Amino acid sequence: MTNVIYLLAQEAEQLPLEGGNSILLPKTYDIVWSIIPFLVILFIFWKFILPKFQEVLTEREDRIKGGIQRAEAAQAEAKAALEKYNAQLAEARSEAAEIREQARERGKEIEAELRANAEAESKRIVENGEKQLQASRDRVVGELRSEMGQNSINLAERLLGTELSDSTKRSGTIDNFLSGLDTVTPAGK
Repeated sequence: MTNVIYLLAQEAEQLPLEGGNSILLPKTYDIVWSIIPFLVILFIFWKFILPKFQEVLTEREDRIKGGIQRAEAAQAEAKAALEKYNAQLAEARSEAAEIREQARERGKEIEAELRANAEAESKRIVENGEKQLQASRDRVVGELRSEMGQNSINLAERLLGTELSDSTKRSGTIDNFLSGLDTVTPAGK
């Protein structure tokens, strides 16, 4: 390749230069006729295309700025909504804790009421039981007294060999015998 460049350079030296023009510089009329269309295209570009281009760029810039502002506004709204949500959540948690505490207190009150009611019911049942037991005891004691009185009269009639007919004697004897039994302490006590 070096040979090709060398040969071309030699040919360029051997060619006669016409009007002081070189191979690298075009002729003057070519330069003039190239500059005129360039200036016309430059003028058209500057006058019509560049303002439209600037307008499109400005519109895009405005849209981008508007989009950024809308995004920032949306972000601010989202942040405010999040803060509001967090505040409501904290409030709901505190209300739930308060409700739980009230429920615990009410549960303790109910438990105390139920315990008091149960104790009162237990006392009532015990009292009723004692009353029933006392009534049963009195009834049994009355029955035993009458049986023992009858048995003692029968025993006394057998011992005496005569029948005790006087009811006042019978009742007096029975009452004396039973009074004597009341004063005697049981053997197991």
